[in-house]
Amino acid sequence: MKAWIAGGLALAGMVALGAEEGFVSLFDGKTLEGWERRGGQSTYAVEDGTIAGRVNDAGRNTFLCTKRSYGDFILRLEFKLESGNSGVQFRSAARQHADKTESVFGYQAEIAGDPNVTARIYDEGRRGFKFGRTWLDNTEPDVIARSAAAYKRGDWNNLEIQCVGPSIRTWLNGVPVVNFFDSESFSGFIGLQVHAVKEPDGKVCARWRNIRIKELGTSQWTPFFAKGADGAYKLQHARFVLPDDWSFRDDGVLVGKHRANEKRDGLVVSDKVYSDFIVRVSYQLFGGNSALYFRAEEVNTPWLLKGFQNEIAGGAKDSALWHTAGDKTPGRGWVAQNDEFILKVRNKEGWNTTCTVAYGDRIVEILNGQRTIDIIDPLCEKSGKVGLQLHGSANVEMWFKDFEILEITPEMKALIDRK
Repeated sequence: MKAWIAGGLALAGMVALGAEEGFVSLFDGKTLEGWERRGGQSTYAVEDGTIAGRVNDAGRNTFLCTKRSYGDFILRLEFKLESGNSGVQFRSAARQHADKTESVFGYQAEIAGDPNVTARIYDEGRRGFKFGRTWLDNTEPDVIARSAAAYKRGDWNNLEIQCVGPSIRTWLNGVPVVNFFDSESFSGFIGLQVHAVKEPDGKVCARWRNIRIKELGTSQWTPFFAKGADGAYKLQHARFVLPDDWSFRDDGVLVGKHRANEKRDGLVVSDKVYSDFIVRVSYQLFGGNSALYFRAEEVNTPWLLKGFQNEIAGGAKDSALWHTAGDKTPGRGWVAQNDEFILKVRNKEGWNTTCTVAYGDRIVEILNGQRTIDIIDPLCEKSGKVGLQLHGSANVEMWFKDFEILEITPEMKALIDRK
């Protein structure tokens, strides 16, 4: 299910913001042992007990990266920006290009001269600037104003980055900044960026020191589709409703076909009730209507489940939030929609990947890596089953793959919620 908190969780020492128990240094103050340059040709050197990144590449961003990867962690460091633009990569990777160059992609905590964007999260080389969206987080203006006031321009600043499963948080000089959920990657290397400039001159872009990390293990998805010893795929941790509607292909794709003369929904329903989690599935819709159910209760109705649907409709309502009725209770209908943006990010052909984070009263919907819904809903169910739907009384054909879940445990919540 999930490998987390390697060696156990010293929770009392972890939750306090100032605690350093369990942290290890990533920089010895003398050498760059354990680090390697990736991407561009800007240079890094140890100067006066700091890592100094100097601008030497006009065309490409350059990164000094850890040689190993990290999953869940708390990273603390000090930085001083002297020119240009910088950042701290995390849960990142590199891709090789045909011309034998490489580029880095992944999450980046921004370091800039502008205090209003420092410590916000940009997706380097992956989703940055797509669909007119620069920042992955949707941090409120009053939060940004508080963190900007704490920024010390031209001086040393403390940056803290915490990754716990799908949760990503940052602090700037002890002031909370971003607090959001995402599903794109749960591990990768850490990197220190020197941003490309038009005219390289070798001057210092940024310096870093006192870099230390506390590892918290690695979060892993638990799949609902599993390949058996005989090579055939089957459900695990779930069951079929109307089993004749469902069949696995040899490549692990689950095909669902439902006919209009059947009034009941065809479903995949989890065996377990989940409270706080992230769940995702990739799908293709060839006809009818479907959904990713979550925090749902089995009821005596033709649709068989009461609760939330992450809608799959083949249009502007994909990843919108619908609430169904039960046999004795009314539903709430559309709880949240984002039609215009959803039409931009959904793929008209081929696979789409939809994702739901349910965390207390907060519900986040993500379609193809783009956040479409992020709401606080005090009326929401606090737990329930997850499932996949073939809508009743309709001719439906759906393909599903990579249906998987990651639970957010109470130990994880203690970290995510800390001040």
